[in-house]
Parts: sequence; C-alpha cells; structure tokens
Amino acid sequence: MAQMSMSKDVEKNLEKSLAFCDAAAGCDLLFFPEVQLSPFFAQYEKQDASAYLFRPDAACIDRFKQKCREHHLYLSPNLYLDQGGQAYDTNLFLTPAGELQGMAKMVHIFQAEQFYECDYYTPSDEGFQVFSTPFGRVGIVICFDRHLPESIRTCAAKGADLVIVPTANTKAEPLEMFEWEMRVQAYQNQTFVAMCNRVGKEGGMDFAGESLVIDPWGEVLVKGDATEQLLTCDLDLSLARKAKAERPFLKLRRPEMYE
Repeated sequence: MAQMSMSKDVEKNLEKSLAFCDAAAGCDLLFFPEVQLSPFFAQYEKQDASAYLFRPDAACIDRFKQKCREHHLYLSPNLYLDQGGQAYDTNLFLTPAGELQGMAKMVHIFQAEQFYECDYYTPSDEGFQVFSTPFGRVGIVICFDRHLPESIRTCAAKGADLVIVPTANTKAEPLEMFEWEMRVQAYQNQTFVAMCNRVGKEGGMDFAGESLVIDPWGEVLVKGDATEQLLTCDLDLSLARKAKAERPFLKLRRPEMYE
C-alpha cells in the first residue's frame, strides 16, 4: 500500500506514485489512496475539478502500465475518470503484462460537510468488481462504500480472498471505529481486507494514514502511522478459503428473509 500525500500538482503526484511502484518492486500487488493524482477536491462544494479528470487513454495510465511490466506487478491506481461524459471515482486493475483487466467504480456516493462527493462523482451502474489473479481473487471497495456492509459482503460472495479499499480518512473522524469496522467485516466475510489512506494536510482536512491489513479472523497484520510510507505484507490468500470452510457464514445466509 502506498500511503501518500498529494499536492495540487498532478505531475508531482504521478511521479510520487511511480516512485512507490519502484519501491514496491518484488511485490505482487500495489494499490493507493483515493484520487491519488489530485488534492481532495471533494472537500469543497461545486468547484471545477476538470483539471483532475482523466480519460481512459490518459498518458498517466500508460505510465502505470509500464511500471506493471517493469516490475511484474499488479497495480490498482485510483483516478477521477471520465467515461462517456460521466465522472467516476475509479480503480483500475492492471496486470503484470501492463493490460487493463478491468475497473471498479464507487457505488455509493456520500454527501456531507467536507465530503461533497455527489457534486463530482457519478454512482457506478456496474456494481462491485472482483478480479482473478494467480494468487487469489481480489475485490475492490472504494472509500465510502466500505460503510455499507453489502459492499464487502458482495465481493466476498463473488469469491474475493482479498478486498482492497482506497480511502481518504481524516484525523477528525472516528479512526478506532473505522478500524473495528474493517476488522468485523473481514471476520464476518472470511476475507483479507486492506485499506490504504492518504496522509497530510489539505485545506481544512488532515488525513490520518493508519492504513491497515486485516486477516480473515479479524486480526490486524499491518498498520501504518500518519506519515508517508510503503506498507507491505505477505499474505497467503488460500487462508481466506480455509476460513470460509471453517466458518461457512455465507453459505448459511437466507436472503429471502432479508426483505
């Protein structure tokens, strides 16, 4: 996880992201915080954020693909992405061959003080995405989506062994609660959960870091502090399948009773 700070300079944010890719050489998968190439513009109401909006053929995406090939690495950058004239909070899922395996867009869009996300993001109409890799299946849940338990649950039901969560949490938020929220969902869904946060002060927000990796038994394996850092963790994703066999919660669900 590339726990990083961002500036208003897109190119500097990109160069920092690519430097994290180099630092992660030898890893299998690297992902980043939410909207990693821009300041957190959603803290302001109804501003012009078009300078931070990328098209699917943007040159920065080609540079991430190059790093995939160079380091034989899966990458999942989070970008403010224009598709068909609509703007989405989007994670790409890039393969070690430098190919776009797919993308996941934020499904639930928040609207509150300092998180005026409905002013900028279109909600996904494609739902939650899970991608196959040689080491297991990886689901993506973007920032606010994690507060809706159906999000991680849906990824788990689609076979996710690991759910990655790019986010933007501040020191003013209930960070202990956010940690327990992720621990409980990892336990209930028998999946690894990794949440990568921003750091640094931007306007009226002070991003907290404290990125996490949690195992399917709800135990914290790695936790960052409030500084920029690369957090790495060795995961055996087959343990998620072992946990599902030991605690077959998903198989025992009765969705017809949940109306």
